[in-house]
Amino acid sequence: MATASKQTLADTLTKSVPARPVPAPSAINGSGSVRVEIFDQVYNLRGSDSEYILKLAEYVDGKMRAVSEQTATVDSVRLAVLAALNIADEYHLLKRRLQAPSPEVHQQAIKLAPALDEVLRENRLTG
Repeated sequence: MATASKQTLADTLTKSVPARPVPAPSAINGSGSVRVEIFDQVYNLRGSDSEYILKLAEYVDGKMRAVSEQTATVDSVRLAVLAALNIADEYHLLKRRLQAPSPEVHQQAIKLAPALDEVLRENRLTG
């Protein structure tokens, strides 16, 4: 069972370790296939936006390298799982931040609600 501490996975796994770009950026061929290298393994991927695929591959490679520098394991499967947990942590922190509006946004919504109600009332009367 997974356990968590007060320090986030992102803090633990990537503290002061810069992401390293994929060595020799990958090749894009005419068939829509993109050759990427992630943690010294080559993958041929397909997608509609090859530049985006390259960016994703660089990001994952950077996460795996950061994890490998912070842990003693050399097992690439373990590193991939730890990197995936790190990325999932980042995703859920951002998702939580987006779902909870900032106090400024909440205050602005409270201020604008009466004006919006007034406009809607006028539209119902005239429309």
